Amino acid sequence: MSVKSMALTLWDVIKSTEFKVAKPKVDGLKKPRPIQAKYDAIVETMKETYGFRIRKWRNSMSGCAWELKDKQGNISRMVESPYPKGPMSCAIFLHEVGHHAIGFHVYKPRCLEEYKAWEWSINAMIANDVRLTDNVLKRRDNSLSYAVAKALRRGLKNVPIELEPYIPEHMKRVP
Repeated sequence: MSVKSMALTLWDVIKSTEFKVAKPKVDGLKKPRPIQAKYDAIVETMKETYGFRIRKWRNSMSGCAWELKDKQGNISRMVESPYPKGPMSCAIFLHEVGHHAIGFHVYKPRCLEEYKAWEWSINAMIANDVRLTDNVLKRRDNSLSYAVAKALRRGLKNVPIELEPYIPEHMKRVP
């Protein structure tokens, strides 16, 4: 056999490799969580009601909502968030849906829009009988404190009354 006939290409190696698909062990199977059906239904209901698409399900506990307008004026609504699997991921998902539900640029300043989206999210959790945990409320509070601090750093003169509890201590004005 010549050396030339023994040389393998990458494709030869890939084709000859048997790909084994791991079969789940019966003992290690997780039972489906009954609560997941509730989260799945919330996702479908929200998509149908507010007409947005999921651009991406994020692995992190962060989200983003936005609208795209084409030359004809058609609006595409988009969301990125974690897939709801528990109270925190559900709250973040519903917060992003809240931006579409309340409308963009309806509330000024931007930190007030964040407040309204969180308010909508919390109300949606209650309406859908999703457990409202202390961690979810802490996440909301931290998010709003961050939004208010950012607005103040950027020159916001008057903080809306709803957001006064979220002004960070080091940024409060002394009378």
